[in-house]
Amino acid sequence: MISSAITVSLVPEARGGPFVYWDDLAAAFAHAAKLGFDAIEIFPPSAKELPLSVVREQMEKHSLKVAAIGTGAGWVKHKLHLTHADEAVRSKAREFIHGIINLAGFCGAPAILGSMQGRWEGAVSRDQALAWLAEALKELSARAAAQKQVFLYEPLNRYECNLFNRAEDAAAFLREHGLTNVKLLCDLFHMNIEEADIARTLRAVAGELGHVHFADTNRRAIGFGHLDFAPVAAALKDIGYAGYVSAEVLPLPDSDTAAKQTIESFRKWFPR
Repeated sequence: MISSAITVSLVPEARGGPFVYWDDLAAAFAHAAKLGFDAIEIFPPSAKELPLSVVREQMEKHSLKVAAIGTGAGWVKHKLHLTHADEAVRSKAREFIHGIINLAGFCGAPAILGSMQGRWEGAVSRDQALAWLAEALKELSARAAAQKQVFLYEPLNRYECNLFNRAEDAAAFLREHGLTNVKLLCDLFHMNIEEADIARTLRAVAGELGHVHFADTNRRAIGFGHLDFAPVAAALKDIGYAGYVSAEVLPLPDSDTAAKQTIESFRKWFPR
């Protein structure tokens, strides 16, 4: 069964980013529960700044799950990433992600690697960056496996990353390196930029697909852009996808409207 999720950011430095709710975790849980979402996806400043007891209290109070926990604050707030030329920075990046993986595991959720994958530039060649990425993914996915979770890797569009932009290329990389506990996070916003046919691509990476970001072409809630979602929904159903579609979207025209549009679109395309 496909499940619904909505995002909340607790990172002031990410202000203006594509998250529906901001700053107040308890309020986000309450609003999501009221609207009928299945889960919350959380973007915290760090593992230390998101107490496990607080998350579990909200999960139990509102009967909601945690869909995933993002690591992006490691880049946005601390400028850490896994393909940096400085080994000390790469080490700190892995340490930051370890904390998120552990926290997510205790919440019964996977961690996400997006912007912290970094990029190749300057003295760092593409081959070197990919070698460091493969090494890090092996280590991080083993940590996730110890928590009985997968580790989610998100290809980003060309304006945000130059490692992998297309899902099939990322899936081939995972297979090449035997990274079976790393699954793809396919974000429909990024895919709209990079993929010729989103539905066909989802079918092609079915074996590696672990999470979907539910976003329209303009990074607003599904239905507020011009994405033809019918073939996308059909592809997810046909491949037997049973994970989350999580709204990592801009809070436009406001958070409440974006959240309501998201859950209405979810119920339209994935009725129960």
